[in-house]
Amino acid sequence: MTLSAIKSGATALADRLRSLRLQRGWTLDQASKASGVAPSSLSKIENGLSSPTYDVLLRLARGFNLDVAELFVPAQEHMGAGRRTIERKGNGERHETPMYEHLVLCSQLANKRMMPFITRIKARGVTPNEGWSRHEGEEFVYVLSGEIELHTEFYQPATLSPGDCFYIDSRMQHRVINATDEDASVMWISTKPDLVE
Repeated sequence: MTLSAIKSGATALADRLRSLRLQRGWTLDQASKASGVAPSSLSKIENGLSSPTYDVLLRLARGFNLDVAELFVPAQEHMGAGRRTIERKGNGERHETPMYEHLVLCSQLANKRMMPFITRIKARGVTPNEGWSRHEGEEFVYVLSGEIELHTEFYQPATLSPGDCFYIDSRMQHRVINATDEDASVMWISTKPDLVE
């Protein structure tokens, strides 16, 4: 992935978040109260100075009453029977964090119960307290290439290789890291059980 593509993804999120906030007539403080994300953090995201973690994206989506993918682009289709979307190879909404590069798939549908993405888990050392996450829902991860480590609150760490997978309750503190010298790639699906009907 090129640097310009990364910057483009960060700019898309920054512009979209600012637009969503202004459409609602919210100040940074009001958006903070709705989402639970600090005003200083919101300002950094809106100015392209910070790339939020998936947990922060979930809080923003909940605060703005949107699907996570709608933080990047407006949804083109809404709830209804017989809906469908197709994502062609190489397309999707990119979101980069220090540990991951997510490619959000099929973002055109609003109010999905699943959030599918392909994630590159960067090869890097991490500190003992870095990258932990906890949120509503469940997650399924299938390793496509490389090697990852699953760390959870209640279980010993597990190493997974291509073809291995895991399914977890996301309310349990967890993180997925890559302590090798090569990036890993996974298919990641996260559920959204708190969908507003």
